[in-house]
Amino acid sequence: MNPIKVFPKIFPAFLLLFFFSGALQSQILKKLGKRAERAVERTVENRVDREASKKTDEVLDSILEPGSKKSPTDTQIENPLPPSGQDNPGNVGGNNDSGSTPGQPTKKTIEVYSKFDYVPGDKPLFFDDFSNDFIGDFPSKWNTNGGGEVVSINDSDEKWFELISGYNIYYIPDIPNLPEEYTIEFDIMALGLDNKTSSTSFLRVALSDDDKFKDGANFVHAHIPFCQYSPIGITMANHINNKREIYSVVRADLRDEILDRPHVSIAVNKQRFRLWVNEEKHIDIPRIVPQGAVLKSLKFHMNNFKDGKERVFISNLKVAEGGLDLRRKLISEGEVSTNGILFDSGSANIQPQSMGIIRQISQVLQEENGMNLMIIGHTDADGPEDANLSLSQKRAAAVKNALVSVYGISDSRLQTQGKGESQPIGDNNTPDGKAQNRRVVFKKI
Repeated sequence: MNPIKVFPKIFPAFLLLFFFSGALQSQILKKLGKRAERAVERTVENRVDREASKKTDEVLDSILEPGSKKSPTDTQIENPLPPSGQDNPGNVGGNNDSGSTPGQPTKKTIEVYSKFDYVPGDKPLFFDDFSNDFIGDFPSKWNTNGGGEVVSINDSDEKWFELISGYNIYYIPDIPNLPEEYTIEFDIMALGLDNKTSSTSFLRVALSDDDKFKDGANFVHAHIPFCQYSPIGITMANHINNKREIYSVVRADLRDEILDRPHVSIAVNKQRFRLWVNEEKHIDIPRIVPQGAVLKSLKFHMNNFKDGKERVFISNLKVAEGGLDLRRKLISEGEVSTNGILFDSGSANIQPQSMGIIRQISQVLQEENGMNLMIIGHTDADGPEDANLSLSQKRAAAVKNALVSVYGISDSRLQTQGKGESQPIGDNNTPDGKAQNRRVVFKKI
C-alpha cells in the first residue's frame, strides 16, 4: 500500500481526534477545578522529568554525527578482569599513594597543574583503594542495592571497583554523616566507550540526606558524562525540602579526559560546591548544597549503559573533612600537616593533582618574606624500614624542588627531612590508617 496515497485520507481523522481530545481535556479540567488542575500539572511535570532525558537521548543518538575527536576504538585496552581462577594478588606495593602503575596512562607534568587551586581536607573520614578486598568480591566498606565487584588491572597490583549500570542502583561507601566542609576525590576508568555510547550515559555523584537508596528530600547531583560523539557537559541539580532549586548543564568537553583515567576532585564548603576534572575546575556554584540539612551519604550511580562492552570503574576514593585554607593555619600556628600531597607508588614523583597544596604554601612564602620552612616527609609501614626512611627524604626533597622550580621560592629558605615510618598517626594495618601516615609536614623555622 502506498503511504503517500493513504496519508490524505487519514490526516483529517487525526485532526478531528486532536481537536476533540483537546476539547474534552479542557472540559474535564474545568470540572475538576483549580486544585485538581494543579495536581494534573504536577503529575505532567514529574512525568516529563522522568521521560525527557530518555526521549532526548533516543533522538540525539539517531541524528547526531560523531564528534571530530579521535575515536576511543583506535586504542586497544586490555580486559581488566583477571584470568579465570586467578587468586587475589594482594597489595605488594609499599606506600601506594593511589599512584601510577605499569600500563597507566602518562600523567601530565606538575607545571600543568601550577594554577590548580584544589586543597583536600586535612581530617580523613574515608579511604578505599580496595587493597584489603579479594578479587571478585563486593568491597567490604560499601553498600548497594545492585551488584558489582573488585577487579584487577592486567598484571598490576592496582584494584578497581566495577559499577553496574541499572535503574535506581546506588553504591554507597560507609562514611559517617558529612560535615559542613569536606572534600571528595576518586579516579575513574572507563572501557568500551565509542561513538555509540549514549548521550545520557553518566556517573552520578550524589550527596543526600537519605542513607539508603532514594534521592532524599535534600540532595545535590553532579553528572559526569561518558558520551563520545558530542560534548554533553556536566549536569548539576539539587532538591531543597523536596523542591528543585537548581537544574543546569555546564559546558564541558570531557571526551578525551574520560578515556584517560581522570582524577575527580570535589570541595564542599557549606553551600558551595566545586568540581575539578584533573587540573581544570568546571563547577563552582556558591549556593547549591541544601543549607541546614544533614547530608548523610555519598552515593554513586551509573546511568544508561546499553550493552556489556561499556564498563566503568572507580578507585582511590578519599573523603576528608576540612579543605581549610592552609595559608592561615601555617601563619597562625607555624606548622601544618597534610596527607593531600600524593606520590606515585614507591616513588618520589609528585602526582600533579597535589599541586593545590604546594601552591598555597608558595603563596605564604611569597607573602611572608622572612619565613623559612622545614619540609618533613612521612610514610606508612609497607616495605623495609630503611627504604621508607630514604623514600620519605626523597619525597620531602621533591616537594622542595616543586616550590623552587615551579613557584620560584628561594632554595635557601627551605630545608628537608625524612622520618620514614617512625611517627605513625594511624593504623598501618588499614587503608585509612596508611593514608593518614603518608603525609608531609611544613614547619616554620
